[in-house]
This record gives sequence, C-alpha cells and structure tokens, in this order.
Amino acid sequence: MPKGEKDNQPSQSSEQDRLLVARALEGDQGAYQELMDKYRGALTRHVQRMVRRQGDVEDLVQECFIKAFSALTSYSSSFAFSTWLYRIATNHTIDFLRKKKLRTMSIDQPILTKDGEVEFELPDSSYRPDRHIVEDQRNALIREAIEQLPEKYHRVIVMRHQQEKSYEEIAAELDLPLGTVKAHIFRARGLLYKHLRDKRHMM
Repeated sequence: MPKGEKDNQPSQSSEQDRLLVARALEGDQGAYQELMDKYRGALTRHVQRMVRRQGDVEDLVQECFIKAFSALTSYSSSFAFSTWLYRIATNHTIDFLRKKKLRTMSIDQPILTKDGEVEFELPDSSYRPDRHIVEDQRNALIREAIEQLPEKYHRVIVMRHQQEKSYEEIAAELDLPLGTVKAHIFRARGLLYKHLRDKRHMM
C-alpha cells in the first residue's frame, strides 16, 4: 500500500468508534456503554482543566455523555468521535461556568489534549434564529422525563439539578449513605438519557 494511502486510513481507535456509533444508532445499549467506558477517564480529565469541584466534574461528564448521545445522529464519521465529544464537553462546561458566573481561564486559550489542541467554540446565535426554540423544546423534554422518574430517583435529581444541593447535603437531608445518593443520581441520569433517546427515535 502506498505510504500516502496508508496515512489516510483511519486509526484503529477511530474505526472502533465508528462501529460503536453505528451500533448505538441501531439501539445497541452495549455500544453506548463501551463508548462511555472508553472516554469517561479522558473526558473527566478534560473537564477538570476547567472545573475544580469534583462533584461538578462528575455531573458535567455524565451530562456531556447524555448530550452527545442525544445528538448522535448529527455526528459525522468524517471527524474523530473523540474531537466531537471533547467539543461538546467544552461548550457544555463553558455554559455551566457562565451560569455559575465563575471565573476561569481565558476562553481564547486552547486546551491541550492527547489528540491535540481543542479550542473553545462559543455558539453564535446570529446564524441560528431557532436556537432558543430548540433549546426550549429540549428543556421541555427533560422536564417531562424528570416527571416520569420513579420517586426515589426523581427527588435526588430535583435536589441536585434544580435545587443545586451537594451530594453531601442530599445524603444528610434524605438520611441516605453518600454512595446510595450517587448511585441513585447515576441511575436517574441513565433513565433520563433512555427517555430522551427513545423520544429522538420517535421524531
């Protein structure tokens, strides 16, 4: 094989990602889990470069996976899945920091990852006049999904994301072990993702 042709071949990791994404789009739950297992560590380190509070990092990483999987049909295999995932994580984390009004690093500086530099890309609403409508629809779907959660999951998600309580505060208020609270929140997010994914397939 000519050298130039070989250089243009996708890496083994990228090819694996492409196959996993294809399986995930067909509804294979195992493929979603494999992608999460593969990138959870790297994505955690990526978010930690911008957010220091570990509880927030864990939340953001899980939310990034939910956001990415909900938008998986928009992913193009002509780009590395890892780059696409990092970009979602970066923009989602910036949105979180803006909401919290926290001071952080300059958004003009790229972040160094093992795949190279990833620059912050801030959404420009000027070319997306429907952006707020789409966001409102997405938020309505999330609210609907939260309302359908079993009570034990519903209450921890509301306390964590609407009341913005820490894991420790939730554990104390509900008189539950900290590990149980974290497990309930993780399970609740999984159910929310499944609800959003099923809704996406019905559209």
